[in-house]
Amino acid sequence: MKEIIAVVRMNRTNATKKALIESGAAGFTALKVLGRGKLVEDKSVIAERRANMMEMAIGEDAKEAEALIDGFLDGQRLIPRRMFHIIAKDQDVEPIVQAIMGANRTENKVGDGKIFVLPIADVVRVRTAERGETAL
Repeated sequence: MKEIIAVVRMNRTNATKKALIESGAAGFTALKVLGRGKLVEDKSVIAERRANMMEMAIGEDAKEAEALIDGFLDGQRLIPRRMFHIIAKDQDVEPIVQAIMGANRTENKVGDGKIFVLPIADVVRVRTAERGETAL
């Protein structure tokens, strides 16, 4: 058994839920989280993202919007994300990982998320005391 932890963009939550259901995931938990990944070093990508974010901030106080955007881009501010926890049988891991990747890959060149796969020693269903894969 494995635990799959996926951290994805907030706006990809529904697509991720749908992909997990279609991939046959037995169940999952989703949490709102804040975090940041590795900072982007490509100046052209940063300039493009900054321009896009400034366009979305039209009507806001320009100085305040600029400060917030710069804080996101230089790693000072945490970015809202969604974290999914999925427990799966070993043979189900790869289809689930592929489904998450398919639902979250963008053309933005940054920030599409991360997927972690960890071993699980045991699972216990509280209601029936079943253990192991039968508890899934």
